[in-house]
Amino acid sequence: MFDLIIRNGTVATAADVFEADIGIIDGRIAQIGRDLGPARREIDAAGKYVLPGGIDSHVHISQPSGAGITMADDFESGTRSALFGGNTTVMPFCLPEKGAPLREALADYHALAEGNCYTDVSFHIILNDPTPQLFGQDLPALIAKGYTSVKVFMTYDDLKISDGDILRTLDTARAHGGTVQVHCENEDAIKYLIERAEREGNITPFFHTQVRPIAAEREATHRALTLAEVSESPIVIVHVSNAEAIGEISASRARGVKVIGETCPQYLLLTAEDLRDMDWEGAKLVCSPPPRDKASQEACWRGIENGTFDLFSSDHCPFRYNDVSGKQAPKAKTSFRHIPNGIPGVELRMPILFSEGVLKGRIDLPRFVALTATNHARAFGLYPRKGTIAIGSDADITIWDPEAEYTVTHADLHDNADYTPYEGLRLKGRPETVVLRGKVMIDRGALVGDRGDGHYQPATPHPAR
Repeated sequence: MFDLIIRNGTVATAADVFEADIGIIDGRIAQIGRDLGPARREIDAAGKYVLPGGIDSHVHISQPSGAGITMADDFESGTRSALFGGNTTVMPFCLPEKGAPLREALADYHALAEGNCYTDVSFHIILNDPTPQLFGQDLPALIAKGYTSVKVFMTYDDLKISDGDILRTLDTARAHGGTVQVHCENEDAIKYLIERAEREGNITPFFHTQVRPIAAEREATHRALTLAEVSESPIVIVHVSNAEAIGEISASRARGVKVIGETCPQYLLLTAEDLRDMDWEGAKLVCSPPPRDKASQEACWRGIENGTFDLFSSDHCPFRYNDVSGKQAPKAKTSFRHIPNGIPGVELRMPILFSEGVLKGRIDLPRFVALTATNHARAFGLYPRKGTIAIGSDADITIWDPEAEYTVTHADLHDNADYTPYEGLRLKGRPETVVLRGKVMIDRGALVGDRGDGHYQPATPHPAR
C-alpha cells in the first residue's frame, strides 16, 4: 500500500508533460502510472499541474549584516515563506565573520537552522577570507562533506577578494568537485561613483541605481568569465540584470567556458525609475545589482526564453522597512550607501515566473520546471534526489492551480519583512498543495506541516573537472 497517491494530475518535468498518478512510499516516489492501487491517503489533482517542488538556490537567511542591522527572516519565517511559494528546498549562504574558521561558522549556522525549517535546506559558503590553509585543506575537506558551493564577491569592501584569490577558488573547486558563484560588479568604479554622488548631494535611494551602472556589472562579468577561462573552470554568474552582461555569458560559452547564468524577478518587473518616483521609500527596492530599465527587462526575458539563463532565483535578502535595524537604520537617511542592501522575494519567485512566463506564453512548463527546480539541483549536487519527479527521487511535489487569480499584498505573504516590492501585482496561478518528502505541508492553501519537518541536505560533489 502506498502512503500517498496524487491522482489525475498533469505532471511536468524538465523534459516532458504527461498525465499520470504518483505513488509515494517512505518519502520517495515509488511509482508513476495509472491504476496504482490503494493508498493511506489520496489527493485528487484533476485540472491541476503536478510539479517538482521548487529549489531556490539563492536566498539569504539569518546572515550577519553589519553592526545594528538584522535580517528580517530567520530559518523559521524564511522557509515558511518559501514553502508557501511552492519551494521544498532553499539554499542560503553561510557567511563567516572575518577570521572565524569556516567549520565554526557552519556549526553555528546549522544550530540556527536545526529544528526550525519548513523546507529542506542546503548551504553555500561565502568565501571572504582566503588563506593558504583554506585552499589547501579546509575547502577540499568541506566540499567532500557536502558543502560543494562557494560564493565570492567582486564588490563590497568587507567581502570582495582579489582576482588571484578568485583564480585559486576556481582551481580548488574544480579539482574537488565544487561549484563557484560570483557576484560581478566592479568595486573601484562603484566607490568612485559613490564619492562623486555624495559630493554633489545626490544621496537618496534612487542614486544607488546610478552608482552601480551596467558598465560596472558588464566589466566584472567579463573579468570573472576570463578568470574561469584561464583556470579552465566552470562558473556560476549570479543575478544578471542586463543585456551587456548576458552578452558576456554568450560570448564565453562560444569560447567553450562552462558558465551557468542566473537572473531574478526584480530584473523582470522593477526599474531604476521606480526608485526615483518613491523618494526615500525607494529604500524598499535597494538591491545589488539594482533594477535597470525596460530594455534590460526585455533582455532578461529573452535570456529566460532562449536558454541563456539556467537558473531563476529570488536573491531573497529581506530587511524590514519600518525598523531601525532594517531599512531605517540610523545612518540610512544620510546616504543611500548606508541602506541595508536586499529585498524580499522567495515566496513570489515561482508564482511570478508561472504567471508572467508560462501563462503568457513566454516559456512552457518543462522550461519552468528546469528554471525553478531541476537546474538548481543539477548545478549544486542535489539531483536526482531533488528537482524532478522520478522513481526513487524525494517526493517533493507541488500541486498548482493554474486558474487562481489574485493581487499580491504583503498581508497575504508569510515572510517576516513588512513589505513586498510587488505590492498590487496581479498574478494568475499559484501552488495550493505542497508535499515535502511525502508529507503534506500545505493542504489547499493551509499550513499543516510542522516547523522542523525540513532538514539539512548535504550536496554531492561533481566529478573532478
